Amino acid sequence: MTRKASSPAHSAAPDPAILRRALSEIKAGHFESTLKALSPYASSGENSVDILRAFCLAGTHKPEQAAERLCRVAQKSPTTVHPLQDLSDIMAELDRRPDAVATCRAALKVTPQDARIYDVLGGVLTQMGLFDEAVETLRHSIALRPNATYSYNMLAMALTERGDMAEALSVLEGVLAENPDHAGTLSNIGCILAGEGRFEEALNAYRRAITLRPTDAQIRLNHSITLLKAGRYAQGWAEHEWRLKLPGHSSLPQDRLLPSLGPDTDLTGQRILVTQEEGLGDTLMYLRYVEPLARRGAHVHLWVPDTLEDLCRRLEGVGTVQVGGEVPPYDWHCPFISLPRVFSATPDAMGAPVPYLKADPDKVKEFAELLPDNHKLNVGVIWGGAPRPNLIGPHMVDRRRSMSLKTLEPLSAIPGINLISLQKGPYADQMLDPPRNMTLYDPTDDLHTMDDTASLMMSLDVIVSVDTSSVHLAGGLGKPVIMMDRYDNCWRWLHGQDTSPWYPTMHIVRQTTPRRWDDVVKKVAERLRVMAAYRA
Repeated sequence: MTRKASSPAHSAAPDPAILRRALSEIKAGHFESTLKALSPYASSGENSVDILRAFCLAGTHKPEQAAERLCRVAQKSPTTVHPLQDLSDIMAELDRRPDAVATCRAALKVTPQDARIYDVLGGVLTQMGLFDEAVETLRHSIALRPNATYSYNMLAMALTERGDMAEALSVLEGVLAENPDHAGTLSNIGCILAGEGRFEEALNAYRRAITLRPTDAQIRLNHSITLLKAGRYAQGWAEHEWRLKLPGHSSLPQDRLLPSLGPDTDLTGQRILVTQEEGLGDTLMYLRYVEPLARRGAHVHLWVPDTLEDLCRRLEGVGTVQVGGEVPPYDWHCPFISLPRVFSATPDAMGAPVPYLKADPDKVKEFAELLPDNHKLNVGVIWGGAPRPNLIGPHMVDRRRSMSLKTLEPLSAIPGINLISLQKGPYADQMLDPPRNMTLYDPTDDLHTMDDTASLMMSLDVIVSVDTSSVHLAGGLGKPVIMMDRYDNCWRWLHGQDTSPWYPTMHIVRQTTPRRWDDVVKKVAERLRVMAAYRA
């Protein structure tokens, strides 16, 4: 009697805790070790195991093997999101987008008719600034699925990033004609219209979207930003509180959130905890509300990053300043970004007048020694923000707001000025290859905190910067600042204006064409030339 050879036993499915740990390790970039840890479960037949192992293969530069496994799983559920989307999100967080692109391209060789892959690839290419290729890729997706609303919206986003606002609107209006009740499309239309300064049309689009999805926090937040950019502050600040329903915002109890104040509200003896929420620029802008809180009798306790600690301790009316540690006792808490809402119905709606920030007098003298003493106009320059490539939204905004140092070459031809770098972070590396004939003084090795930067700024005649936290610092100190602003500017700078209600010493020079800085730098150079001649 002949015996059949037994089939190899399938490995048992892993405990869910093991899969959660594996995903956590993958998000930390530990691909090799996680792939090894998952190997005992390779034959379990579990989709989750196949997906995680595929992520590891993509992370170890084996895109073909990764794509084969991900496509096999994806074909089992053709109407759900392709697992490549999760891979692209993970690789974005690790700033390894080329690995996601390679796996997407490999996947297209396996299943070339799967439009979902083109959507993922188009999204990653847009994040990388490869707009022409992204647009072409997303058009291919639409050709495969002509009724895919999501793909059209992705295409509109890529077109917008490329600067083709009219075409992006045309795409979305076509979607809306077929799907008049699609709230996401209405919201995206509103966003583009607001960027063009067409506020009434934008707000109408948002109203329709909110009617369809009244509790969608992202749509409500986008709506608030349009209201604020249109200068409708009271309504905008109230609507802006919807951001607190999004992940990553304050975890403190909402029933202790500081309510809006009346003109005569007394806070005597109340301990108000004011907390950091988003970027440094936001915090620097809203520190103007510390003095009005204190004037109403509040004890103001600031919980801020260490780079702001010393600067905050000199604020008029501040009680205590905390960096790190546990949540302190408080009667009310308030994120910095909620302070304008708190004061919107009071005479302090715009906070304390400029200058509300003060530099350390001793440091001012110390840092003045770092500057050239040749009686020329001292011009501080900043050409880049914080790239934050692991955060998709901020990373794409930074691509629009930052420029190359070489773009500032016309400034080097202006007689009677010294160019002083205030640039920190990755963009500072461009000083290793400066523009031709540019002499750039670089005291930044001595700048460790915002307090240091404030002290140096006090000895500068003007600060020229893209839209970074430094313009808020300079503005709050009352220093002259020329801001080089992107086309689709932040709501803070309103629309079509070259001055700011927040900083009376600011002059704004804005792009007239998306992603083109030439005319902006030319206007800045003309302004500096006049300032230098006047000084002489």
